[in-house]
Amino acid sequence: MQIKDANKSRRGSIVLAAVCLALQVMISPNIGMGNGRINFALIFAAIYALTYGGKSAVVVGFFAGLVYDLLATNPIGLMAGLLTILSYALGREERDRFADGTVSVLSAFGTGSFLAIGGYHLAMILLGDSSSVVDLLMLRILPTFAMTFLGFLPFAYLELRRVAKARGKHVGAKSHGLRENYYDIRNL
Repeated sequence: MQIKDANKSRRGSIVLAAVCLALQVMISPNIGMGNGRINFALIFAAIYALTYGGKSAVVVGFFAGLVYDLLATNPIGLMAGLLTILSYALGREERDRFADGTVSVLSAFGTGSFLAIGGYHLAMILLGDSSSVVDLLMLRILPTFAMTFLGFLPFAYLELRRVAKARGKHVGAKSHGLRENYYDIRNL
């Protein structure tokens, strides 16, 4: 029997939001490659969507994007719209996708974040931010994607540890099936 503690998940989401907001304000403007900066709002929206999904993920994605837009010098609503779409796409199954494993989570985040970052910078080039396609791809999209993906990895690791702890397994430890069989027999 699984019991869902709503307060524990709410506390975890608030802590994650506070950490990502602090990192977006303090770290993101100061560390960059080319013209790319890490996007912690995208990381927060994706973690929330992959963990909880559903309508709440879409709302969280919108507000995370809105905070990003208010902290940056870009049109307000651009990242909010993109993170709303990203959160819908990642969270449409309304389940914890971290339970599927590392490859599933990394591929979903990688594809979604690359499309969101590409769409953002494409819209910015259409608004006159840059005039070169090489600048768009090599100095904006790829560095932003690489840094955001690397920034996602520690958060993903912590979420995977949370899922493994809930299942009673240890992350990184070899399992010989004894613990899983014990729980299976006990729950009969």
